[in-house]
Formats: sequence, C-alpha cells, structure tokens
Amino acid sequence: MTAKTRDAEATRATILATARAQFGSNGFECTTIRSIASEAGVDPALVMHYFGNKAQLFAEASRLEIDFPDLAGVSADRLADVLVPLVVDVWRPDGPFLPLLRAAATHPAARDALLKVFVEQVTPALTALASDHPAERAVMVGSQVLGIALARYILQEPTLVEMDDAVLADWVRPALAHYLTGPMPGRGTADAR
Repeated sequence: MTAKTRDAEATRATILATARAQFGSNGFECTTIRSIASEAGVDPALVMHYFGNKAQLFAEASRLEIDFPDLAGVSADRLADVLVPLVVDVWRPDGPFLPLLRAAATHPAARDALLKVFVEQVTPALTALASDHPAERAVMVGSQVLGIALARYILQEPTLVEMDDAVLADWVRPALAHYLTGPMPGRGTADAR
C-alpha cells in the first residue's frame, strides 16, 4: 500500500467520522457538506469526490454493524445483563447509532439502515432465545431497547440519563425476559370461552 493510498483512506475515514458526529448532533437537515469539510480539515470538493453528495455520505455513515454477542447459553432472565452494556456502548452520545436514531424518523435512508441492523443482526441473535413466535418476541425486545435509547439519549429524560447502568439492567430485566419467554398475549382466552 502506498503512502498516497494510506492518506486517501485516512482522509476518507476522517470525513466519515466527522459526518457521523455531525449527523448525530445536528441531524440530516442541519448538517452540510461545508460544515463536515471544515471540521475534517478538507475542501468540500474532496467530500463530494469520496461520497458524491450529502445523501450518499449519509447512507455511507449509516452503514453500521453491531458486534452483537453470542447469546447461546444466556438465559432470558439474564438478557438485560448482556444487552444493557451493548445499548450503552452503541447509543452513547458519541456512539455509532445515535445519528441513525436521530434521523430515522425523518430520513428514509436512516430508517432503512436502522431497520436493516435489527432485521439482519439483532433479530437472528434474539430468536435463539425465544421459546416460540421468535419474530414477534425479537421485535418486542428491539422496541424496548429503541425506546430506552430514544428516551435516554435523544429526549434525555433526566431520570434515565442519571440512572446507573446496573440499575437500568435491573429495571428492564423482567420485561426482556417476559418478551422472550412469557405467555403470548391472548393465548388461551378463546379456549376459556
């Protein structure tokens, strides 16, 4: 690899990291190519050279992977102990998923990227723990996690922001276990009639 190739890769990575941070703090609409270029210390034309336009840059910044832990052997009642540290890591203010969460409500590319992470990475990992109806159970766990992330990191609800991570895990542990192994809603009511 030549020095020029290394420099190009480093420059591209710097632009991408800057874009993720700005999309996360300012949202898609308020982030500009010029502001990204200025903070990254490059010419705006270079940003366009590497990424084409703001929408393509956002799409690239939205391609994220979760290093999702292997849940084999994790009991449903201990899932919160595994998920809460992961949630804290990926949704923290400088974490990789906050820009996606902020933009998902208004930008289709962000919504699609966030949905892709849940469909391709989170759901398959969680379905291994589900006793039945794995898709429904996984989506309920995912919605709980998204709700916590939204309330804690976007809305910055003071009680959740100040809550210790271990206490948060204690609060969500029974809900996650119920979603994964509890009785399905409405089951048995038709038989009782």
